[in-house]
Amino acid sequence: MATNKTKQIQKPALSLTSIINMSMGFLGIQMAFGLQNGNASRILQTLGADVGHLSWFWLVAPITGLIVQPIIGHMGDHTWSEKWGRRKPYFFVGAILTAVGLVFFPNSASIGVYLAGAVLLFAVLFLAMMDASINVAMEPFRALVGDMLPKHQGTIGFSVQTILIGIGAVIGSNMPAWLTALGVSNYAPEGFVPNSVIYSFYIGAAILVLTILYTIFTTKEYSPQEFEAFSQEKDEIKEEEKAKLVDIFKDFAKMPSLMKSLGLVQFFSWFALFTMWVYTTSSVATHHFQLPTNDATSIAYNNAGNLVGELFGYYNLFAVFFAFALIPLSKAIGKKQTHAIALFCGGIGLISMYFIKDTSLLWVSMLGIGFAWASILAMPYAMLINALPLKKMGVYMGIFNFFIVLPQIVNGIFGGPIVKGIFDNYAIGYVVVGGISMILAGIISLTLKGVGKDEEQTQETIEAASQIEKNV
Repeated sequence: MATNKTKQIQKPALSLTSIINMSMGFLGIQMAFGLQNGNASRILQTLGADVGHLSWFWLVAPITGLIVQPIIGHMGDHTWSEKWGRRKPYFFVGAILTAVGLVFFPNSASIGVYLAGAVLLFAVLFLAMMDASINVAMEPFRALVGDMLPKHQGTIGFSVQTILIGIGAVIGSNMPAWLTALGVSNYAPEGFVPNSVIYSFYIGAAILVLTILYTIFTTKEYSPQEFEAFSQEKDEIKEEEKAKLVDIFKDFAKMPSLMKSLGLVQFFSWFALFTMWVYTTSSVATHHFQLPTNDATSIAYNNAGNLVGELFGYYNLFAVFFAFALIPLSKAIGKKQTHAIALFCGGIGLISMYFIKDTSLLWVSMLGIGFAWASILAMPYAMLINALPLKKMGVYMGIFNFFIVLPQIVNGIFGGPIVKGIFDNYAIGYVVVGGISMILAGIISLTLKGVGKDEEQTQETIEAASQIEKNV
């Protein structure tokens, strides 16, 4: 690619208000995720899915993420309009389509009842639509932090996202229980979803659209000309127009070594998270409420489902508070050490669910999980952005998502047969396996090389970023 050297201009530091504005949409996105994570297994089991097959239904999410996020990242890197900017068109389209999925997913029984045997099929289709659309809206937010912030503000940028993510997830996770407390029915005829869940999804759809619009109207993105000055190399416009989707594979082959190492940490971290999201409802119902494994319609089961929503709200709430500690802690002991400690806490939290039988004490398990969740949402990205070229921020954030979705796909394929064949459909044993996986991720985190503090870059990181720039 032909390039002309130009004088580099440092990206200005942004105010805390500006950082909050550009990340506000994540609150709505994570409310959608909170509703999905806390209720998808509950909805699918209510509609007739067997616990041993749950992970297969959940495969929809990582597969859509695997396909969608790198493509959206690549397209965002090469999109620009004076009115809409670079990332904002994808926020908007993704928000609208996600809202539609949120409305239809819990109503799958009402729609599928007209086609015998198609209820689960409709549920999977709407879940796929919702997941693909969330990915369209979510990936550009990660890239936007890299676009807009100087690298020394990376940790605070992703920590603010973590705080907003936590707030959104607390609201989404608790919404069915809150509505139940307000008198909305938490019971429905067999094969249908309770109104407490359906109305929660409606509220989530509305908040998602409003928060995305807030980010769109309050954030002004940098122009291509400003990016040229920031990235130190000026690309010829004609060359930029030749960018093709096939370039994603070339970029994948050129990823920096730090990104590969972080990918292994991500693999075991997200293997554990997927286990928790898929199997906690069944685990609490069978291990703590002592319900039979085939009960997915009783009042007790729906009460267990509400409890899981509240527990997920707890870990997201704890994540909000721990996110404030990430910045000083990472400066004091280092980013990889901070991440490792958080992952150890998360692993212990998951394992402790087996030993804590009193449901009123399960919040203790959520404390460790909340620490891990806060760090997973912030620290890998804060470590990564120093090694990424500015003009490839979107596509590399999308590629980094491979290390999030691949463990979920592996878990989704093999998790169900393991739960059924080894644990006899009592999923709490597999939740313990998830805890061990998260501890392993923490051990690997301690071995990372090329990770500096916010105010510095190691020579290895600088050389990695420089080499990528030369190969682009």
